[in-house]
Amino acid sequence: MKYQVGKLGRVVVARFEDKEDVLGNLGDIVTKEDISSAVFYLVGGMREGKIVVGPEKDELPPIPVWRELGESHEIVGFGTIFYQDDKPKVHLHAAFGKRDKVKVGCLREKAAVFLVLEAVIIELSGIHAVREFDPVSGLSLLNF
Repeated sequence: MKYQVGKLGRVVVARFEDKEDVLGNLGDIVTKEDISSAVFYLVGGMREGKIVVGPEKDELPPIPVWRELGESHEIVGFGTIFYQDDKPKVHLHAAFGKRDKVKVGCLREKAAVFLVLEAVIIELSGIHAVREFDPVSGLSLLNF
């Protein structure tokens, strides 16, 4: 196990509007506000998204199982943002609900807002971490 201890910094509250790019907007905010490490919460609606719902088998590197939302869903999610190279890398796990069906997964592609989505971004001060590609797992892992 590796870890660091930091403090909470600034808090950014944002509203994303219909058809806006969720992952892109989160990255734009942390870049503009010069935030290098953060956690965030999302609540609202998404009209489309592509999520990973687990690996095909419990082996390395994992082969992701992809699912598309394909229509509007309610969303509640939690994630982290750390830089990989010179760009913010968003890691979001969320629950997506529509009628009586719920999907849970890692949002990685095609993330567009349906009507409105609220974000609360909390800066992590004193944390010096980055994401680096790990060839064994095939994932961008947190490194200190």
